[in-house]
Amino acid sequence: MTKPLLAALLVLSASVALAQDEIRPNENLVAEGIPSIPVTIAETVGPYTEFRSASFTSWHPVKREMLISTRFGDTAQVHRVKSPGGSRTQLTFFPDRVAFAAFGPKDSDFFVFSKDKGGDEFRQLYRYEVATGAITLLTDGGRSQNGGGSWSTSGERIAYGSTRRNGKDRDIYLMDPRDPKSDRSLAQVEGGGWGVADWSPDDRSLLVSEGISVNESYLWLFDAGTGERKLLTPKGGDKVSYGGAEFAKDGKAIYVTTDRGSEFQRLVRLDLATGNHKVLSGHIDWDVDDFDVSPDGKTIAFVTNEDGTDVLRLLDTATGREKPMPKVGLGLGTLGGLQWHEKSDILAFTFASARSPSDVYTLEPASGKVERWTESETGGLNAAVFSQPELIRWKSFDGRMISGFLYEPPAKFTGKRPVVINIHGGPEGQAQPGFLGRTNYYLNELGVAFIYPNVRGSSGFGKTFLTLDNGMKREDSVKDIGALLDWIKARPELDADRVMVTGGSYGGYMTLAVATHYNDRIRAALDVVGVSNFVTFLEKTEAYRRDLRRVEYGDERDPKMREFLLKIAPVNNAHKISKPLFVVQGKNDPRVPLNESEQMVATVRKSGSPVWYLMAKDEGHGFAKRKNQDYQFYATVKFMQEHLLQ
Repeated sequence: MTKPLLAALLVLSASVALAQDEIRPNENLVAEGIPSIPVTIAETVGPYTEFRSASFTSWHPVKREMLISTRFGDTAQVHRVKSPGGSRTQLTFFPDRVAFAAFGPKDSDFFVFSKDKGGDEFRQLYRYEVATGAITLLTDGGRSQNGGGSWSTSGERIAYGSTRRNGKDRDIYLMDPRDPKSDRSLAQVEGGGWGVADWSPDDRSLLVSEGISVNESYLWLFDAGTGERKLLTPKGGDKVSYGGAEFAKDGKAIYVTTDRGSEFQRLVRLDLATGNHKVLSGHIDWDVDDFDVSPDGKTIAFVTNEDGTDVLRLLDTATGREKPMPKVGLGLGTLGGLQWHEKSDILAFTFASARSPSDVYTLEPASGKVERWTESETGGLNAAVFSQPELIRWKSFDGRMISGFLYEPPAKFTGKRPVVINIHGGPEGQAQPGFLGRTNYYLNELGVAFIYPNVRGSSGFGKTFLTLDNGMKREDSVKDIGALLDWIKARPELDADRVMVTGGSYGGYMTLAVATHYNDRIRAALDVVGVSNFVTFLEKTEAYRRDLRRVEYGDERDPKMREFLLKIAPVNNAHKISKPLFVVQGKNDPRVPLNESEQMVATVRKSGSPVWYLMAKDEGHGFAKRKNQDYQFYATVKFMQEHLLQ
């Protein structure tokens, strides 16, 4: 037995059950219609399951140390890193991933983190004692969602949102994490889109956002003592969206991103006394996706999303102009998680590219020094040879140009290559050129090309583009994929007769819709936690997100809209599907409930079409546990071998 095969089998035995030469799903997986998967697949697949990633979560309040999130076992946990390139010391050990962790701005004795159970997204807040490792539950521990925590300037309290009152409205709470009994409701609100953005420098006020939809939101000031609130951004007139927000260091203004008066999210300074908006990034016709104000208030680090590629920039708050940016030299990729250290002029961020997993870096603007704090593994594979994305564009049915990223397999594969179209979720998401992880196996070993489209409704291309699929225009985005199929047919290196479509969440809906509209133009479809009927989805998705989704998809309680949604529902058009379908679902999914997959599988099977179904009892909106991810990967390879490549 070769060393690579032995190593792969050792990993495999920890992830799935083995029976002679067959890979079997573990006890938490329900697999229906999936044929036996040979163990020998591990010899080539194994290294592609061994990549790791890391992301920044929090600075130590005093030392140049940080908390990061990475996975050494089955799920991502909190780790401590004391220096660039230093060892990653694991601090939390749970069967479920830890979603958030942050020190306060003053106290280094503990940090606060959140996690859920089995992917149900009912996240609870906890305190972690650094000296002892003791963990204390801070919130109710029930079926409420708690998060979006923001530390007060003094570090004595956190403000956060919670749905505990009725499961629907996200009220604002305050707590001293040292004493869970101090937890109290500051204000009751209506809607699930509320979140705490920041505390004022004197801790007397909270900056709170109210989200109605991706295109409409408002900013409020809440009195931290009484809960009395004041609207900062007027309602009425054209819909305006406000993104991330922070107080200026003098407390007289806030910095915020907004599309007010623009197609794009621009960085602006909003004067609290006059309400005046001063645009700071008006010279850049792209969205500002992330920013952070330096501790001295003199510099803002911000990220612009330019055709899907992220660019880091610096702004001088005194002049309102950009500052010269040191050469970071990381190439094209995705960048975010910006956070300045409280005690020094050093900026942390997370970066990923097609040839680099997500890792944590720091920048010292004064010296231009860039340091890499983590170096995530790629399973021993040479990441320098991984496929680089090509930005592509095609004309859709109405003449509008649609874009995406094409990844082609290496030159050793000749002839027309099969294609997988992978559609992002959201729908207000965006395909960007980050690290592909396991997908590199399909490119490097199977010779399959991948296209990641940004159909209408995707973010990053202006607010008009963002609304082009709303309500009754839902299927226009499906037509964008029809136009992409035409584009593939015109490309001599791509095989239009061997196309598979896949996607997760809203991308799962798109996958099912494409399978019903273009059944004769695809070979197979793989739907991951996708919507099969918007009516049943809206009726059963968790209450705290229902109204937010109605703005995007339409209100199923309106008779005309209900009729339309039922008409376009993939489950009601499933008789048109004759090509193989693979459906993946988490039992505890609060966003797209289990019923959406079950009804689609049952309906397609009635027509006699082949259906593979994989359901995880301990997962939610997508698989987070490695043992489940591995089996899903092996099954997907088998599915593609049988239905795309042959």
